Amino acid sequence: MRQTGPIAHCVRGAGLSVLALLALVTSPAHADTLIDNVRGITLNGRGEVVRFSGLVIGKDGKVTRLIGPKDAPPADRPEKPKRSAKVPAEVFDQRLDGQGRVLLPGLIDAHGHVMGLGLQQLTLDLSDTKSLAEAQAKIAAYARANPQRRWIIGRGWNQEIWQLGRFPTAAELDAAVADRPVWLERVDGHAGWANSAAMAAAGISAATKSPAGGQIISDGGKPSGVFVDAASDLVTAHMPQPLAKERDLALAKAQTALLSLGITSIADMGTTLDDWLSFRRAGDEGWLRMRIFSYAAGIDPMQALTAGAPTPWLYDDKLRMIGVKLYADGALGSRGAWLKGPYADSPAAHGAQFLTDAQMRNLISRAAMDGFQVAIHAIGDAANAQALDAIADVAQSFGGDRRWRIEHAQIVDPNDIARFASLHVIASMQPVHQTSDRLMAEARLTPAQLRGAYAWHAMQLAGVRLAFGSDTPVESPDPFAGLAAAITRTDAQGQPPGGWHPDERVSPADALAGFTTGAAYASFAEARVGRLAPGFWADFILVDTDPLTASAAALRASKVDESWVGGQRVWQRGAAH
Repeated sequence: MRQTGPIAHCVRGAGLSVLALLALVTSPAHADTLIDNVRGITLNGRGEVVRFSGLVIGKDGKVTRLIGPKDAPPADRPEKPKRSAKVPAEVFDQRLDGQGRVLLPGLIDAHGHVMGLGLQQLTLDLSDTKSLAEAQAKIAAYARANPQRRWIIGRGWNQEIWQLGRFPTAAELDAAVADRPVWLERVDGHAGWANSAAMAAAGISAATKSPAGGQIISDGGKPSGVFVDAASDLVTAHMPQPLAKERDLALAKAQTALLSLGITSIADMGTTLDDWLSFRRAGDEGWLRMRIFSYAAGIDPMQALTAGAPTPWLYDDKLRMIGVKLYADGALGSRGAWLKGPYADSPAAHGAQFLTDAQMRNLISRAAMDGFQVAIHAIGDAANAQALDAIADVAQSFGGDRRWRIEHAQIVDPNDIARFASLHVIASMQPVHQTSDRLMAEARLTPAQLRGAYAWHAMQLAGVRLAFGSDTPVESPDPFAGLAAAITRTDAQGQPPGGWHPDERVSPADALAGFTTGAAYASFAEARVGRLAPGFWADFILVDTDPLTASAAALRASKVDESWVGGQRVWQRGAAH
């Protein structure tokens, strides 16, 4: 792929005079690249919207300045240059016409799973199936097309969309493939579906007990084929693991998918040792095209991957392991989210508490003492309360700017919302979860529990910092769908009319902040990326939609034409990648 961007003293065109060449070399106002004729939008340090018509990029790949509508420089070689008292005449190494498109800061996904997204594209994807029968047909067809695979592995099923009213069974999976093991993760990654051959390969029988933090779903005293949370490890420990070259291919595919959607940076929540090695290979070999803010998948990987402190910024700020991810509970779809009260549709269930209070405090302290940022997965109101309690206790022992994070914060006791602000806890939330989960949440939760569910605006009013993401591959990584959901609280079909609990909508500017400045701040990257200003990396996208004025339908239909990272074009619509 041909890349453009800052290059040293590259003279475009023919017929330049000696005087012009001297001016090019000696001009004190020399800049490398100008992207002009754009409808530029960024936020400033106070969160205010700034509009501009041109962007100047220095040789180091960083922004030199923004040019306003009345502050445009003259053409490269005018016959009679018109000098301005405000802007000196300049000659640029490159001057690119933005063709009137919208130029935005590169969007940041504050919570995703990079390798999960890439591996999903290399394995069976059931996220588009609308019924059990459709899934069975797709599984059988995939097995026929891949006879060499010892295991059939995939992801994306959702019994709620299938309207089963229950989990699927091993027998139903056997009907699709019975001659070899099959393991399929639920869309949220918090449950897995095995056929009989997979359970046999893992040595699972009626005598197998559910491990701490997990549940083997039973049917008449025998394993039904579904394993929730930690119980999934009973099967996955026996699966063949991807080779290094397969992981690298998955990373390459994930990068292309994210860049094509305008995501130039992502917080990778749950980086394993193998993931990190793939990230490093990409950086060492020069094909890491986006920025990854890495959070280790627990204390053990954190200790194995680092020397007792967050890594430095690597590869021109494209990679850093900055924190660790902990789990307080499971997911709402598998009734693993830990609630203070019972589930409305299953009065005997309260969800799963993954860590005791003592364990939670010990793990947070272990990470914090080495300077790692702590990000805690908490979906249910009980899990959020436990995380807040632990942070309140531990924070007294650790000074400095810690930026504690709670990931998802989906169902929060309204009385706990103010505690996010008082404890300076960032609410890392995913707007698309609200639109995907709406009907399920109404079935799973009581009206009282719903009052603090997906409460973006209530968080804002309390003074809580928000960071928005997608949780890809649980959801599509498309940030424009996230923007539309945040602004309207309606899904792709415009349902429900007027928005679900519309008081929790946020303004277009605040939604954009969630995917830019807020997400950058959440990963200690706010001085590098998230907005376009002098000294910041020239990470930006060219897109056909103004997110501050577009309708929800137009936002969802947005098309990214180009993605730039560090002043280099790293993705372009229609180009081979």
